Amino acid sequence: MKDEKAKKDEYQKALTAYAEAMREFRKGKDDKALETLKSFIEKFPEERELVDRARLYVAICEARLKGDKDAAPLKTAEDYYQHGIYKTNAREFEEAQKFLEKALKMSPDEGRIHYALADLHCLLGLADPSLEYLRKAIQIDKQFRILAQNEIDFESLWEDKKFKAITRIS
Repeated sequence: MKDEKAKKDEYQKALTAYAEAMREFRKGKDDKALETLKSFIEKFPEERELVDRARLYVAICEARLKGDKDAAPLKTAEDYYQHGIYKTNAREFEEAQKFLEKALKMSPDEGRIHYALADLHCLLGLADPSLEYLRKAIQIDKQFRILAQNEIDFESLWEDKKFKAITRIS
């Protein structure tokens, strides 16, 4: 039990650190965001999903600081996934969906793409598609159960019977 609590505490610390970095990013303070994101990546390397997101924002900050307005062309499922996450966080949901669906088409067995689409659909208020994507993400990788239980974007579903059934830890 203590081990599970320690993991949750560590995850909460990681979420707090990530949120702080994202505040700087959203304020447009690219130098501060870059520093905070790099620190986050060093401190919480085991938080794969958050570290992947942080790396995307590091690249964006570095490009902005260089004055590079044109991002690298998207070629791989990873590129489309990362750009979809960026668009989701920027609240550009229609574009986010296009990028994430393209990533899913290229890599249909990638759990985190299903999870990102579940998150996006929840933000759009579309519970049924959100739950289906979440179910698939968890079938691929059980770690998404815990992520979903702690993801604030899923708060509107936390009391939903289907959500509870999907995220139940057996």
